[in-house]
Amino acid sequence: MFSTDRTALREVFFRAWRNHREQRALEGIEATIVDVAVRHPEYHQLLDGGDTPAQRDYHAALGETNPFMHMGLHIAVAEQLSINQPPGVRELFQRLAARLIDPHAAEHAMMECLTESLWQAQQAGRPLDQSAYLDGLGRLAPQP
Repeated sequence: MFSTDRTALREVFFRAWRNHREQRALEGIEATIVDVAVRHPEYHQLLDGGDTPAQRDYHAALGETNPFMHMGLHIAVAEQLSINQPPGVRELFQRLAARLIDPHAAEHAMMECLTESLWQAQQAGRPLDQSAYLDGLGRLAPQP
């Protein structure tokens, strides 16, 4: 799934959704993509759409959410949780999900924290500061 070609990356989402709709076997990351997409019915029409959405630009300044980035962040969080990387992220997620009473809402909160941490790393020209990311999550899910 790793590529710098936006169209190729988006095609992975379309293919996974198409395979799901046609009840074909899902390969590799496709199962994770479909899990995320199923929880976002607002993206189903887009994923059924073919070429046009693959080329579309999304502008945050205009209040638009990039659905591919949104789903990609869900996938990043799912990967973090599956391997507990950075160490401790799974426990923080569990605390956050218990606090919010909704694992999907907890993922969204984590995604906001991850996005902020990635932005700060990019601005500083450094790798993601895992400690700062975990600290941010800890503020969202304080210990009881």
